[in-house]
Amino acid sequence: MGRGKIVIRRIDNSTSRQVTFSKRRNGLLKKAKELAILCDAEVGVIIFSSTAKLYDFSSTSMKSVIERYKKATEEQQQLSSSTSEVKFWQREAAVLSQQLQNLQENQRQLMGQDLSKLSIKDLQNLENQLETSLRGVRMRKDQVLISEIEELSQKRNLIHQENVELCKKLNLIQQENMALYNKVYGTKDVTGTNSNALRTNSLSIRDDPHEPVCLQLCQPQQQNLETPITSLGRLEMQ
Repeated sequence: MGRGKIVIRRIDNSTSRQVTFSKRRNGLLKKAKELAILCDAEVGVIIFSSTAKLYDFSSTSMKSVIERYKKATEEQQQLSSSTSEVKFWQREAAVLSQQLQNLQENQRQLMGQDLSKLSIKDLQNLENQLETSLRGVRMRKDQVLISEIEELSQKRNLIHQENVELCKKLNLIQQENMALYNKVYGTKDVTGTNSNALRTNSLSIRDDPHEPVCLQLCQPQQQNLETPITSLGRLEMQ
């Protein structure tokens, strides 16, 4: 009769557990020694018992085996990490390439090209998308035009206000000049002429900001200025 299979689980009996540990430990160390001799392999085995006793075997030196194990583990980790990183970037490049192809195809369709592959539903969706884009462009254009019109209107109002202020200052200067002229030459024959000239040279200031303001100036009349001078000459001769 053959031996039955042993259930792999913890042995509750401490004596049986210790006997099994001794037998299997010796068998494991024997197999490790045979493997090192038969296959010319560098083998290292470290065993700690339940009572914290150390049992080890190494085909050469346990220190060299451990150092070689650490070096091999680090190289394997670096290789696996670099391989995984390369795979990650390859996946990212593939995804970005697919997105670029989709965007280029969508752009060509928006330009009216490569439409043979589209169904009626796709063409209708593309038409709706173009109409939505066109409405957005028109709305933006209207906003820009409205803002420019408002800015020009504000500039026109400012220019009109400055024009009104200049007209007021010019009228004041003309009144001061008229008063000074009356003081120097008198008001005998000059009042009517000066009043007519003032009416001619006066500036009409309108309240309507949208109506343009016209500035009209005329040259002073020589006859009016020569009359006082002639009278003064006759007085000196007398």
